[in-house]
Amino acid sequence: MKGKILYINQETYPYTPETEISIVGRFLPQIMQDQCDKEVRVFMPDFGNINERKNQLHEVIRLSGLNIVIDNTDHPLLIKVASIPSARLQVYFIDNDDYFRRKFDVRDANGNLFEDNPARAVFFSHGVLETIKKLSWKPSIIHCSGWFSSLIPFYIKRAVYKNNPYFSESKVVLSLYGDDFEDALDESIIRKLKHDGGTAKDWDNYKTPNYVGMMKAAITYSDGIVLMDEKVNPSLIAYARELKKPIVEYAPIPDIAEPINELYNSIMVEDD
Repeated sequence: MKGKILYINQETYPYTPETEISIVGRFLPQIMQDQCDKEVRVFMPDFGNINERKNQLHEVIRLSGLNIVIDNTDHPLLIKVASIPSARLQVYFIDNDDYFRRKFDVRDANGNLFEDNPARAVFFSHGVLETIKKLSWKPSIIHCSGWFSSLIPFYIKRAVYKNNPYFSESKVVLSLYGDDFEDALDESIIRKLKHDGGTAKDWDNYKTPNYVGMMKAAITYSDGIVLMDEKVNPSLIAYARELKKPIVEYAPIPDIAEPINELYNSIMVEDD
């Protein structure tokens, strides 16, 4: 079955170092494009540790220029793009000088989570979805990888984008990895989410904004779950089973690609 798949990755190799998330982010879209007849788009943050010159990132002027308001402050959205020639694959990068020009990704030089990570994740989520609207592209599936993309299911299903014609029929798939961490995000995340919609019950899902809390909230709003790692937190798997979410069991790339494609085909709305 044909379909349009939007991949929202926290990491994508070779722009970020080799990890489980970045390798899947690199090869899963290519397999879906080349072997499963899917039309794909790939988005990720333009973290400051990405070498833009080496990777030949360049700004897409026609897509840039929108201001995203967070905490009553305008933050200009910059869209950049690069190509993986061997994969015939373009990757779009969400950038902003305030949030992504530091020389790290989600942690500082001492290994601590940045205090403004909630605002950065909110900006990233809005940036991706607003850019998709500018592209006039209606994704059949939105596949999120990495906790930095974990607000997307909330935005699509419960908040400001839930009735948007570009996303009203989109199904959300969430990949789970063994990227658990014990420290928590700043509690300001709830205030930021309240600004974008939802209900008291939704916001309550973020009352403990650590890794498990964030990913449980994302599972709640997702239509399918993929176990992309052998070391996924067992409590997350149990929660997904409790909610009776369709689950693709772990297998390495490329073996897991066909079960993922079968999940896509089983949940997505037929193209017009």
